[in-house]
Amino acid sequence: MTQAFDPETLAFYAREAVDYAIRRPLAGDHQLRPFLARLPAGARILELGAGAGRDAEIMIAQGFDLDPTDGVPELAVQGEARIGRPIRIMRFDELDAEAAYDGIWANASLHHAPLPELPGLLARVYRALKPGGWHFANYKADDGEHGGGGRDFLGRYYNYPSEAMLRAAYDAAGPWADMTIEIYEDGTYGGGLIPWLAVTARKAG
Repeated sequence: MTQAFDPETLAFYAREAVDYAIRRPLAGDHQLRPFLARLPAGARILELGAGAGRDAEIMIAQGFDLDPTDGVPELAVQGEARIGRPIRIMRFDELDAEAAYDGIWANASLHHAPLPELPGLLARVYRALKPGGWHFANYKADDGEHGGGGRDFLGRYYNYPSEAMLRAAYDAAGPWADMTIEIYEDGTYGGGLIPWLAVTARKAG
């Protein structure tokens, strides 16, 4: 059975936490405000991969009840310095909440999950949402070279899904009431623009 996380990728973010907090690109930036607009005022949001705290800072400032999490303690320290509150240390496979959140935001984080484990991790996301709750996640797309999983030049693992792979993973996770996949170009930590897939999905109920 594949691990639900990649140790080398976690080690990279631990080692590069300070630099990453300074240089992290604005991947997913244009999707955050539309995502928040779907939620009621003061909604309870789980953030998977809070990292340097950029998105958390915006959600907190808008009055949302945020539960920020990250799987790398060194990155969490950087985010805590920015938002002035704790970031809970939790890997994706440790998510065990049930019907607890109005929204789950996963900006540039779930794309590090090994592709065979993604449906099971998304099932955890589905269970953690309240009925009718919204989920967002974005993924570096299949680039024709790494499709289905591979490492970038920094040694980080990405699942690099195609749109069909991503739809299959989400369909296996639960009966979503709505799901859209946006294809777009955005930046990356290594520089330059690359193709991304952004999923916005609503839990049935």
